[in-house]
Amino acid sequence: MKRILVAYATREGHTEAIADHLAERLSTQGHIVTLMNVANLDPFEDGPNRFDCAIFAASVHLGRHEPEMISFVRAHLRELAETPTGFLSVSLAETTVEDPAAPEDKREKAKHDVALAIQHFIEDTGWLPSRTKPIAGALAYTKYGFIVRFALKMIARSAGVSTDTSCDHVYTNWRVLDAFVDDVVATAHGGHYHAPSQPPAARAVS
Repeated sequence: MKRILVAYATREGHTEAIADHLAERLSTQGHIVTLMNVANLDPFEDGPNRFDCAIFAASVHLGRHEPEMISFVRAHLRELAETPTGFLSVSLAETTVEDPAAPEDKREKAKHDVALAIQHFIEDTGWLPSRTKPIAGALAYTKYGFIVRFALKMIARSAGVSTDTSCDHVYTNWRVLDAFVDDVVATAHGGHYHAPSQPPAARAVS
C-alpha cells in the first residue's frame, strides 16, 4: 500500500476524467490516493514525505500546458525532486501520432509538436519528472461554445480526426495509460529518492 497523489489541470474535463480513472484504479489496488485539481489545494502542506509518489496530468492548448499546473510545479520543485513522479501530457496532437492511418508527414509533425510542448513545460517549470508520457486526449465538442467548437473542428480536420460535433470523441489509450502509471507506482518506496538528471523530453516520444 502506497500513498499516491493524482493531481491534474484541465479545461474541458477530459484530463479530469483521466485523473478520476487513475485514482479509482489505484484505490482498488489498495493504495491511499489523494485526487486534486492543482488550482484548489496544496497537497504538500504536510511536507514532501506525505506521498510515496505523485502522478500529474495536464492538457495542452495551443502548444502549452495549463498555466495552473506550471505555477503549482514551480512552487513545489524541492518537494517534487524528492518524490517519484509521473507526468502525463494530454493532447490532441498525440492522437495523430498514435493513428496508424494518418499520413506519415502529419504523424511526424504531430510528434514534433508533442515533444515541443513537453520541452516548453520543462523549461517553464524547471522540473524533470521521473517519467513522462504523452497521452492522446479528446474532442469534447459538446462542451465548447460555437467559436471554440468551430476552431477545433478545423484543427480536427487538419489532424485527420473526427469533425462530427454532435458528440464527444475520446482517443485515450487506457491500457497504455494504466501501464505507464503502474510503472511509476512501482518505483515508489520509503527511502531516499534521486531525481532524474536527464531531461525526459526525448524519452517522451520514443
